[in-house]
Amino acid sequence: MPSDDPIADRDIAEHRMGSAFRHRGYALYWAARFVSMFAIQIVSVSIGWQIYDMTRDPFDLGLVGLVQFLPALLLVLVTGAVSDRYNRRLIMAVCLLAEGACAAALLGLTVAGPSAVWPIFVVLTFFGIARAFVGPAAQSLVANLVPPEDLNNAIAWNTSSWQIGTIVGPVAGGLLYGISAGTALATALTLFSLGAVLMLFVPRPVQKTVPQKSNWETLLAGFRYVWREKVVLGAISLDLFAVLLGGAVALLPVYARDILDVGPWGLGLLRAGPGIGAVAVALYLAKRPIRDHAGLAMFVFVAAFGFFTVVFGLSTIVWLSVAALMLMGAADMISVYIRETLLQLWTPDSVRGRVNAVNLVFIGASNELGEFRAGISAALIGTVPAVVVGGMGTMAVAGIWAYLFPALRRARHLTGRV
Repeated sequence: MPSDDPIADRDIAEHRMGSAFRHRGYALYWAARFVSMFAIQIVSVSIGWQIYDMTRDPFDLGLVGLVQFLPALLLVLVTGAVSDRYNRRLIMAVCLLAEGACAAALLGLTVAGPSAVWPIFVVLTFFGIARAFVGPAAQSLVANLVPPEDLNNAIAWNTSSWQIGTIVGPVAGGLLYGISAGTALATALTLFSLGAVLMLFVPRPVQKTVPQKSNWETLLAGFRYVWREKVVLGAISLDLFAVLLGGAVALLPVYARDILDVGPWGLGLLRAGPGIGAVAVALYLAKRPIRDHAGLAMFVFVAAFGFFTVVFGLSTIVWLSVAALMLMGAADMISVYIRETLLQLWTPDSVRGRVNAVNLVFIGASNELGEFRAGISAALIGTVPAVVVGGMGTMAVAGIWAYLFPALRRARHLTGRV
């Protein structure tokens, strides 16, 4: 209930909105994630434009996503176990340095003037390996850096670090690529290095581990937990199939060059669209978290994501395309927030790395594998039909999953059980 002092109410709201940043380790961690996600977006825009410039084949844009997803899938039993057994902070620092090395390799290829795309795909494969290891560690570490009462706030800000990177990174990537591809990749290299340094300054947090031998039983613990907890299974599988079908990001270079005719800077603007909508929602959720009907909200906004994907696919007007992308990002942010909160609050710390590795395979399948799906569909039936049909499929998935997972549909509060 509000007090009689509006200034006190405002101070309490502001404290809650930024409560996670009262913890020094989390503040450094957030900054490291921000700059690294910023760098990933610069690399993504630059390499996407460079490859499409070389081949003019949307199928190759799909391969960019595939080669980054496969390491997370093939190494899922290893990456999560490593996150549960070893120092998550150090894992993040080492992996960010590895991503920086990949950016340096891409920079070297660019300066040399590549005549074929296969060396770029080789480097992107190693880039995917580094991301496969950093993912479970980064997702799991946030719960070690703040107390339970600040975890909801930390998750909202944690997700926003990625989304803010998707706003600024693509625009900056497009502008930097307009100067030269080398300038863009050199900037990404610098940011990855900065992220690694920031992580080294994060105080080593308490991490609960259960000494176990590495065998199939312990390696598969994450899969067993997700399968047993149907609410968690429904949440992460909903995201998998919804974004797998509705993802259109891989085809944005085609829209920028051939449909909307806006060039590299316009590509950056289109890539930033979903992030703008997502960050606006993330800031709102940091101040006013979802307190009721969380499951129903997740299904409604997944369906909305599919609807706005259809609008984007049919649009030939730049402002309408950007608006549709912003609304896609806003709708997606709500489902991401609900899923991540459920996952981190319901999962014991001793298996959190392995469960997050499973989750990241689902996320990777929905994003990178979704880009591969989009590239194949565009090559077979055309870019616009591929996006529109995918958006319609996402709306259908929301309805089907609401029927298949009634416990998730009826979930009202985002509360932990462990």
